[in-house]
Order: sequence, then C-alpha cells, then structure tokens
Amino acid sequence: METTIENPWLKWQAAFAEEGMTEMKRWSRLPLIAEKARKVTKGATPSEVVHRVDHIKLLHYPSSKPVKHKTPLLVVFALVNRPYILDLKEKRSVIRHFVDAGFDTYLIDWGSPTLADRYLSLDDYINRYMDGLVDFVCERTGSSKTSILGYCMGGTMSTIYTALHRERVANLMLMAAGIDFSTREGLLNLWADPNYFDVDDFVDTFGNCPAEFLQSSFLMLKPVGNLIEKPLNFMENVHNDKFVEDFLTMETWLNDNISVPGEIFREFVKHLYQKNQLVKDELHVRNQRVQLKDVTCPLLNIVAKGDDLVPCSQSLALNDLVGSTDRKTMLVPGGHIGLAVGGKAQRETWPAVCEWLAERSNFK
Repeated sequence: METTIENPWLKWQAAFAEEGMTEMKRWSRLPLIAEKARKVTKGATPSEVVHRVDHIKLLHYPSSKPVKHKTPLLVVFALVNRPYILDLKEKRSVIRHFVDAGFDTYLIDWGSPTLADRYLSLDDYINRYMDGLVDFVCERTGSSKTSILGYCMGGTMSTIYTALHRERVANLMLMAAGIDFSTREGLLNLWADPNYFDVDDFVDTFGNCPAEFLQSSFLMLKPVGNLIEKPLNFMENVHNDKFVEDFLTMETWLNDNISVPGEIFREFVKHLYQKNQLVKDELHVRNQRVQLKDVTCPLLNIVAKGDDLVPCSQSLALNDLVGSTDRKTMLVPGGHIGLAVGGKAQRETWPAVCEWLAERSNFK
C-alpha cells in the first residue's frame, strides 16, 4: 500500500535523498561513457581511398549493387570540419542515400593543412584541387561530367567551380551554401564586419586560421544552448543508451575541427563576407571573373529554415542569379547540421533529392 508523507520537512528530505541517489547513478556511468566515446566511429558507409594529392584524399563508396546512373556524384564539404557528418551513422547518412539509390559516389576529404599550406588560395582549391579531382572521377568512370553536391563552404566553392568550369558539371546541388553575404541576419556576418575584424592582421599573425578559433566562434553562436543547456540535457539523459550514443557521435564530429589555410580564409572573409564580390560578379579567381550567370546546369538549392550559421537569405538569392533554366529551391525544416542528420531530412529530404538527381543523371 502506497503511503504519503504529509510533513513538508520530511517530503523535502525524501526528495533530496531520491535526487541524490539519481545523481550518484548518473555519475557512476561516466567511466562507461568515456569508453564509449573512444569507440565512436567516423563514417558509417564502407569507403576506399582511390586518389591522394598533397593532404587531400578522394573517397569512393563501393556498392554491392550495380550502379544505376551513368553520371557520377562528387560530394564537396567545407574546409572547416571533417566530412563524415554526411555519413554520421547508418541511418543518418546522406552518403548512404545516394549509394543505395545507385549513384557512383565520391567524396573529397580535404585533410588537415600544415603551416606550409598557409598560402593555398581559392585558385589552388578551385582550379587545382577540385578540377583535378573532377578530372580523376570522370576518367575513372568514363564520364565527361560529374554531378556535384556542395555543403556549406563547400557549396560556395562548388558554385564558383561550376561558374568557371561549367562544361564539367552535369548537375549542381547545394546544401546551406553561402552566396549573398550582404545579409545582417547571421552573427558570423556581424563578426566579420571590417570595422571589427581585421582579417589581414589575423592571418598575418596566425598563418592558418586556428581550429580553436573556429570552434569557439561556433559555440558562441548559441552560448546558452551549447555551454549550459547541452551538458544539462546530457546529464538528464545519461541513463539512455541510445541518447548517449547519438550525443557522443555528434560531439565527436563537432569537436573534430581543423584549421583553414590562411590565404583562403582571408579571401573568404575579405572578398565574400566583407565585399560580397560573388553576387556582384566582382570575384576573380586566377584572373578569371566569376559570373553566376555562367552556372547553366540543373540546380537544386537546399536551404534549412532554422540555419543560424548560413541564414536562408544567404542562400535563396542564388536561383535568381544563375543562368540555369532548370532550377529549384528546396526549403526544409531544421538547422545547419540537421539538414544532414535530422530524422525528417533522412525520411523526406534526401529521398526527394535522390529522385531529383536520378532524373538528370542519364548521360556520360
């Protein structure tokens, strides 16, 4: 028979004792959690390194099923984090969707630059590395073109590449790609304001942009959520094995930052964030003017409504600036990272993207 305690003082004592026991159970699981953290895998889909150039690797995702679509797919991630966010877990993998849909799928792992790479520029990454990797993929698959999926900074780079090398790109798909940097909606745009941030002094001092600087900047986009709410939520759910596994997998990626070569960081901040040259057709890469109207292939622009890193207004302008007649915007719920790993994105967005690409991938 259940008994009740009427005395407020005794009620408080009982509640205190119960919470104390719960807290002890939470802390007792921490050694097990530390062991789980060491065992987090980085990438769920089997892959093979098929090409290397300097610190960069090209991954291929082989499949036991035959390739259905003649046009290969090259995935281009940002230079800031590791690309396995696109292949985080078996049931939260953008890569897996494309492989299962029959696409011959490749991904660029930009690797970790050294101080000797501080002078690598947009020209190096666009006209040397990306163009060389596209050549390799096309030669390996016997195709004259490749489709490209670019995420975040990788989406901006993919747009620039397509404008300069449109004969090599069959289809362009972008995820949360910054294009129009005139918006004042995002904190990164405010922090990069030349009145507050001298990027020349920064790069001349540090060489490469340090990973620690980038990580702290991302944390400060949502300081309460990242520094207070997140650890409290973790401790509240430390008994839930699935929650802990998902939390550790995501945190492993979030804290797996890499530095960015100083010169390309300087160019992104100065020419894009501060001067918005891409939208104005004033950006030059190896003395070539980048004009967005030169993007003429089919375009799928995937934008996250709740993105606090690349606000919607930075991405949505692109469709009205390109020369493509086949262009579509896909505005989806979620944030910058949820676009890749969110449950709804896995159920709805990526099957729809695969269907869109399949309809446009029938030629060599």
